[in-house]
Amino acid sequence: MPGDRLTLQDRQQIAAGLREGLTYAAIGRRIGRPTSTVTREVMRNGGPRGYHAEAAHQVGAGQTRQRRTPALATSPGRSDLGGRDPRLVDEVGAQSVELMIQAGLPQMMARVLAALFTTDSGSLTSADLVRRLQVSPASVSKAIGYLESQALIKRERDPRSRAERYAIEDDAVFTSIMASARSQTRIAEACAAGARKLGVTTPAGARLENTSQFLHHVIDDLVRSAKHWHKIYSTRPRQTSETD
Repeated sequence: MPGDRLTLQDRQQIAAGLREGLTYAAIGRRIGRPTSTVTREVMRNGGPRGYHAEAAHQVGAGQTRQRRTPALATSPGRSDLGGRDPRLVDEVGAQSVELMIQAGLPQMMARVLAALFTTDSGSLTSADLVRRLQVSPASVSKAIGYLESQALIKRERDPRSRAERYAIEDDAVFTSIMASARSQTRIAEACAAGARKLGVTTPAGARLENTSQFLHHVIDDLVRSAKHWHKIYSTRPRQTSETD
């Protein structure tokens, strides 16, 4: 099979694998292709829930006919890639999206977050996201609202225009962990209160009390570890000194 060119049968197998709930890696093994090939194929053609083999094959055939054209031009909304090949950025983003979805993040929220992570500035406007992800403004708005509620992104005003930008900070993951810890602490406190009302010597009360104690200990360890490593690491590229 030449390069990464997928046949209609390959795409039908991909569609079948998605219906079965298989991971991209498992689908790749089934058709004898790298995980990255399957990931790019699915994300370029509607995502896990919108993938259709025949439609994807028609698009793929059209792209094959156009491969003789010169180097890719930078498309709208793709100007913050640091001169990198957009296909490479798309591959990194698609792999990130798959992992986020497996971790429980909804698909659209994962796509928006991956787009922000893979831009050098870490911020994009709604119009940028609409063009890059080929989705509706309403889909972007819903994803932004969810990511804000998880303390993963923030809104900021572009000083050069009136456009609102959505930004992910270098310590976004730390901020999200701390927000999650606060939420889990409230659950632990609610369990403790329930245990006192039901009586800690009763089976139900003991269960709630044990859950509360377990959560408190885990949260304390998590917060202590997160604060420690947050002081040491930064997501900014490490500066290499002349003595390295």
